[in-house]
Amino acid sequence: MATSVNPALSTRERLQRARDAAPRVAELSSAQKDDLLRRMAEAIEADAPSVLAANKKDVEAGTVQGAMRDRLLLTRERIAAIAKAVREVVSLTDPVGETIAEWKRPNGLLIRKVRVPLGVIGIIYESRPNVTVDTVALALKTGNAIVLRGGKEAMHSNLELVRVLSSVPGLPEGAIQLLDSATRDSVQELIEGRGLVDVIIPRGGAGLINFVVENSLVPVIETGAGNCHVFVDESADLEMADRIVINAKTQRPSVCNAAEKLLVHAEVAGRYIPRIAKNLEGLNVELRGDEAAVRLASAIRPATEEDWGEEYLRLCLAIKVVSGVEEAIAHINRYSTKNSEAIVTENEENARRFLRAVDSAAVYWNASTRFSDGAEFGFGAEMGISTQKLHCRGPFALAELTSSKYEIFGSGQVRT
Repeated sequence: MATSVNPALSTRERLQRARDAAPRVAELSSAQKDDLLRRMAEAIEADAPSVLAANKKDVEAGTVQGAMRDRLLLTRERIAAIAKAVREVVSLTDPVGETIAEWKRPNGLLIRKVRVPLGVIGIIYESRPNVTVDTVALALKTGNAIVLRGGKEAMHSNLELVRVLSSVPGLPEGAIQLLDSATRDSVQELIEGRGLVDVIIPRGGAGLINFVVENSLVPVIETGAGNCHVFVDESADLEMADRIVINAKTQRPSVCNAAEKLLVHAEVAGRYIPRIAKNLEGLNVELRGDEAAVRLASAIRPATEEDWGEEYLRLCLAIKVVSGVEEAIAHINRYSTKNSEAIVTENEENARRFLRAVDSAAVYWNASTRFSDGAEFGFGAEMGISTQKLHCRGPFALAELTSSKYEIFGSGQVRT
């Protein structure tokens, strides 16, 4: 078996197994990696009954409710989607070995900058078993070993998925390591694994992400919580605005690219807020708002200062009336988690100003924030949505799971 879920192994031993496996994973050819991924997708579908049975144990344990329960739940359809995402990764170009730049020096040296695997990727996440498969697929495609630390609420699901993925013949021993989720000690040991782990990627709520960022001895790619905004400008097509706001809020409210705040230009607030409030109330969305918004719709109750910075992850939306694009940008840049924001407008000048000035990873003009996703961007499965500025930003997948090195070709040159 290519990985072990033997509880007798310590976290340190698992990290060492991943470190030892990393060079062997890096040596796999593109064809070998794609063949392993195809067979992983087939294994997931073939073992769907056992995966669903394990997931049922987690769901029936009742440790999470609401948005977290939705993230935890697997169905036949979701398993099919997981397998499809793996196959989409197969169809993508392998970035490893790609020449990023190449040039020749006057002394005849040929210098080439190429993509190489990061080595060992550690990922810490909560109740989303699909992340187990997505991240394994992306790590393998880029020649990396991976250490998984899922949430205890998905323990049975993750154990079974790792068993299924590890059963594929040809996977280097130790390439996938699943840490014990019953104790927080494994998180601490993982983020202190400098020398064994090359990068940590935390996915989940702000508390988890902040803890990892503030305490990790290993470099971190910070994925973000999603306090996302939609701004309906004065010139907006209000029917288009309805579609975008409703989709961004209700299509899947438990995810980080769902809209949590609605900003409305004061010139259209009297017409737009009553109609969107009625539509959202009919979809069971709890509404909060500033004084101006409260006056315009009886369904809206007063928001507090805490509301403007909160990521609801449920059917709840806060509405604010703003004087124009400048105030909208200032509000977003103050309260946003730098994930995804949208403007609905027919005014190109306002749109381009919004696109330039809003300091978030993904900024939309006349489209839903729900498109901030690796698959929707054409990346296949995603590793996360980075809200930091170094190394990568926004939805990231294959290219961002590589580093680079220089290959220098000479003919006997020496430096004088």
